[in-house]
Amino acid sequence: MLSRRSRVTLLLGLLVPLACGGETAQRGSKQGPSKQAVEAKGEVKGEVKVAPKDEVVEEYAWVLPRGMKAPAVPEDNPMTAAKVKLGHQLFFDKRLSVDGTRSCYSCHQNELGNADGRARALGPGDKLLPRNSPTIWNVAYHAESYWDGRAKGLEKQMIGAWKGGNMGVGEPGLAAKATEIGGLPEYREQFTAVFGAVPVTPELVAKAVSAYERTLLCGDTPWDSSTMSPEAQRGWELFRGKAACATCHSGDNFADGLYHKTGVGVPESGEGGDLGRFDASKADADKYKFRTPTLRNVGKTAPYFHDGSEPDLKAAVKTMAAGGNRKIKDLDSQLLDRSLSEAEIDDLVAFLRSLDCPGSLAVIGDQTVAGITPGTSAPAEAKPAEAKKSG
Repeated sequence: MLSRRSRVTLLLGLLVPLACGGETAQRGSKQGPSKQAVEAKGEVKGEVKVAPKDEVVEEYAWVLPRGMKAPAVPEDNPMTAAKVKLGHQLFFDKRLSVDGTRSCYSCHQNELGNADGRARALGPGDKLLPRNSPTIWNVAYHAESYWDGRAKGLEKQMIGAWKGGNMGVGEPGLAAKATEIGGLPEYREQFTAVFGAVPVTPELVAKAVSAYERTLLCGDTPWDSSTMSPEAQRGWELFRGKAACATCHSGDNFADGLYHKTGVGVPESGEGGDLGRFDASKADADKYKFRTPTLRNVGKTAPYFHDGSEPDLKAAVKTMAAGGNRKIKDLDSQLLDRSLSEAEIDDLVAFLRSLDCPGSLAVIGDQTVAGITPGTSAPAEAKPAEAKKSG
């Protein structure tokens, strides 16, 4: 066991070291950045976070992708090597779920683009959830989680997924489940080493899992290394120019962190259906708006959009290039029909595939789940049951 004053350098051995892109097109810019901005190579050390007095103090060294800053880390959940190791184990532990059938990884599998390959997520008891599972890569850079942004920070997202439809434990069962997990022989000493001799609460479990998730950084793609094909290069020019994709898909993570109404999934009547951001904000102006997803690994995470309504990447690109669902009123003003040719659509798709992540999560244990089959792009939907929010 580590002493309280041990200083550990963690080189993220839990997953394949990754490198991510540098400066991408800025919001509203038609020119976009120069690719020279991502020429520099090498490791970047993140600043050391000091843990509260009741936690083990360890030095944590980020091995960062080129051109990227260390993810923001909450002051009350500093990164430590032991905490990341604990969170890694918990992320893959099916015993966290209400019936022991699925782990956090169940919806974020390597073979399925670190999503689940389904139109909509599937919870314990084969309950079909309302929304599509997004990729787990680069979640550290999202200030708000879920498609409607109802959870601010990874810790709250973890609690939400744990008690909600994804893991099915329920609010009343969280404390007992945390006590159960913390009492297991393989976890008892680890929790004490990381958090001190205190009861294991849902919040401590969420802190450990979130620390691990912050290490899941995507990069080392053809875009990052300037080794794109001619088709992808043409797509990159369209992306930051004529197609104006970079207006919303901006920054290193290709996402502006905002919410937009694209008309996808909106009933033609303009009433009912999934209200998106409104569920969290309760503001009428937010009805049918959804968070801009990252484009990192987008080539591997079919089907697309919050409802999984587009089966493949080309279909999704066509929808957005046409300005969203033009049958719906009051779409985001930045959505316009860009009048792209088939050849231009193909070039955009080639560029987006240049953002695929080559790394993978280090899997622990048997992670097969009925209805979520690794290696298939779109498993058959289960029979719908009672639905709870998923993403």
